[in-house]
Amino acid sequence: MFTPVLAYGIPLDFILFALTLLGVAIFHHHTLAVALTGLAAIVAYKLLFAGFAKFGAGLPGLVHHMEHDWVGLSNLFLLLMGFALLSRHFEESRIPDEMPALLPDDWKGGLILLVMVFVLSAFLDNIAAALIGGTVARHVFRGRVHIGYLAAIVAASNAGGSGSVVGDTTTTMMWIDGVSPLTVVDAYVAAIVAMLVFAVPASLQQHRFSPIVKDAPSGLKVDWARVAIVAIILLAALAANVTANLKFPALLNALPVLGLAVWAAILLTSLLRRPDWSVMPETLKGTVFLLALVTAASMMPVEELPTASWQTALGLGFVSAVFDNIPLTALALKQGGYDWGFLAYAVGFGGSMVWFGSSAGVAVSNMYPEAKSVVRWITQGWPIMAAYVVGFFVMLALLGWHPDAPH
Repeated sequence: MFTPVLAYGIPLDFILFALTLLGVAIFHHHTLAVALTGLAAIVAYKLLFAGFAKFGAGLPGLVHHMEHDWVGLSNLFLLLMGFALLSRHFEESRIPDEMPALLPDDWKGGLILLVMVFVLSAFLDNIAAALIGGTVARHVFRGRVHIGYLAAIVAASNAGGSGSVVGDTTTTMMWIDGVSPLTVVDAYVAAIVAMLVFAVPASLQQHRFSPIVKDAPSGLKVDWARVAIVAIILLAALAANVTANLKFPALLNALPVLGLAVWAAILLTSLLRRPDWSVMPETLKGTVFLLALVTAASMMPVEELPTASWQTALGLGFVSAVFDNIPLTALALKQGGYDWGFLAYAVGFGGSMVWFGSSAGVAVSNMYPEAKSVVRWITQGWPIMAAYVVGFFVMLALLGWHPDAPH
């Protein structure tokens, strides 16, 4: 029988995970090495001392744990890698080069771009929405994008997906578990308020740092074939998500349906236009980094959450900035007693406060390596933390806390 090691009453698992996160924050030029080292230390400790909770001890426990998590990890891997190719198709379509002609020439251009990302994320996966926003930003701001604005792009994508059961993995989990999509929509009350709080300061930051291009280059020719490819890939992901949830929910636990649908569309459309495979090595590094953190987080001995309340929901938003929100959502669904609109907003938007707190943040940071600094993300993206708190309490004041009974 394995006995967990405690330090001042705290399981050593949590201490190792906290040290890993601290290492990521300090050594932001070596995040992959830090994450893999932290995961290796946690796995070694689990194998030798603590075991894997309900999955058992030793190597069999590790195998059972990975059997339980492989679908989610595979989906995340396939989506991050696939959407990186999608963003390159979008960039090479020349649509981003046309955007200066469509967006206002002052700070309001940056604001409208954030609103576009918010709206897109309600229908698409938030990774795709964030990457499209990051791609457009690179073109309209001459390649000089402020880290505070990058954080705002991620926040807009997470906010836009927080009230839609097809916009975020966590809200999709709620839908699968029987939570009404109309209940999740309540999250938009907080999300829209949060947008109003962070979008204007972030747009002003960006305007001072590098104003929007005044006019689109002349003589552009849009590659409509690549535009069609982007649409096909996004529609494949959306169709797979909706169809699997409505018709074959058990399949979602057996196969990485969304990721496979995206890659089937990528390979099929490669007959029309060749994907830019050169982005894969750098994308792979960021993807493996996030998978290492998610795997480490899934091994933490979090078998129960505090009593369901609005205070707990508020706190889970801050926890989601450093702790994967998928296992947190799974625990909350098992526990019951939450107002799911509040929880959807908290775990969906909360991850925006740190660059590795959401898969959208990791995807954008793969495009902009300079964003891989926790200190710069927090100090330059400060409006996001303020927006999270303001949005939550405005929602609480307007709608009140109405917990659902366990379903």
